[in-house]
Amino acid sequence: MNQLRDLDKPNCNCGIVGVFNHPQASVMAYYALHALQHRGQEAAGIVAAKKNGDDEPYKFSVHKGEGLVLDVFSDSDILTNKLQGTVAIAHNRYSTTGSGGLTNVQPFLTKYKSGSIAVAHNGNLTNTKQLRNQLQEEGSIFQTTTDSELFLHLIARSKKDQQLEQIREALMTARGAYSLVILTNSCLVAARDPFGFRPLCIGRKKVGDSMAYFVVSETCALDIISAEYIRDIAHNEIIVIDDDTVKTGNIKSYTIDEITPESRHCIFEYIYFSRPDSKIFGHNVDKVRRRLGKNLALESAVHASEPDEKVICIAVPDSGNTATLGYAKVNNKMGIPTKYEIGLIRSHYVGRTFIAPGQDNREFKVKTKFNTVRGVLEGKTVVVIDDSIVRGTTSKALVNLIREAKPKKVHMRITSPPIKFPCKYGMDFPSKVELIANHYSNEEEISKALNADTLHYLSVESLMESVPQEAGIGYCNACFTGNYPVEIDIHAHKFSIEE
Repeated sequence: MNQLRDLDKPNCNCGIVGVFNHPQASVMAYYALHALQHRGQEAAGIVAAKKNGDDEPYKFSVHKGEGLVLDVFSDSDILTNKLQGTVAIAHNRYSTTGSGGLTNVQPFLTKYKSGSIAVAHNGNLTNTKQLRNQLQEEGSIFQTTTDSELFLHLIARSKKDQQLEQIREALMTARGAYSLVILTNSCLVAARDPFGFRPLCIGRKKVGDSMAYFVVSETCALDIISAEYIRDIAHNEIIVIDDDTVKTGNIKSYTIDEITPESRHCIFEYIYFSRPDSKIFGHNVDKVRRRLGKNLALESAVHASEPDEKVICIAVPDSGNTATLGYAKVNNKMGIPTKYEIGLIRSHYVGRTFIAPGQDNREFKVKTKFNTVRGVLEGKTVVVIDDSIVRGTTSKALVNLIREAKPKKVHMRITSPPIKFPCKYGMDFPSKVELIANHYSNEEEISKALNADTLHYLSVESLMESVPQEAGIGYCNACFTGNYPVEIDIHAHKFSIEE
């Protein structure tokens, strides 16, 4: 198991990419995956396809492996020779359902009655156990322990004549969170579940006299390949990009369920998961995080220990950076002299399999990832802005690390409410018993446990006020409130290949 999963953060879901009508589709997918590396660091894969003639079906090729994108595709020959073609889909993996291992690395590629098909999935299904048992009783043989494989079986077993209807029927059967890219012998299909938990958007780029199309989890993956953002894929929407799209610019659009519910976008995408330079759910992450910081300051301003002293406001990098700017700005507007400082330096060279030899010690794990700027912190009243606290073990070690720089006070401010419930839709939160917020009755007790002078979490009300408000658009905040918008199969995450 990955050692850095211990670092007391909600672990990411996955990143997905689709490319259509680009002469170097796999290369474009590779760069897009690199931009989405933050969404999954366990494994990566690309499926590419090319036509040998106008009337011939695509010939598919695949390469995937465990590790970072740079490691999996370290041999450039893989992209230029093995993965040839004008269409591709790709996936960065973080395992939420099913264990790690090469068998579970996506995209999944198979053949069935309607031709070859490849699938890459971001999210978690909530009726996994029920569907898996049903399909096994009907004769299905599973090759992986992931819920993502269910889509292939559901599509293959559909009685519908048209492939798009087979896919739509499979999506109507699955429940929970899914953003998907699907590659067939004729087109690129993409979809978001009826509640739209996970982000997914469409881009395009002029290539010679033609137009290439892209589907990616976040717009930062469009930026790296200089593609233009067109729009988000809506919740409850299936889109089809094919040769006709290239000729006419028309992206075909269909619904999954007949009635489209109000969305339930994952609010943690804004708080932590997505890159601040991305646009998700149609809005800039950076702006939302600034509002989170501003509202946090309005709820819990910190005053200096002495009349002439400035408050030092620092971020836990990198996800806390933008919110800290918002916090410091509002603190100053309220007449509290506050200076934004870089007080923590993060090492970007700690591999995800790092082990501190001879030490099973949180302190050493934190020190390999962060170090303090002592001259900034010494003798100051320090406000530390972080996005969340999960178990609290790393937060305590971080506070102790900051105290080594001899500040006057250390105040923790968190841009999310207390996490009290595990996520069931694609984030890897611990069980309720592991969450620090369930072990103490109030912020003062948690603050003492973390060795901070004070602690304040952003309230649920301010959180909901901070995110964009639109008609028909709602958010999932189940990890804070326990209000799960889609019914949960309590066994969905508790199966293995041996069952």
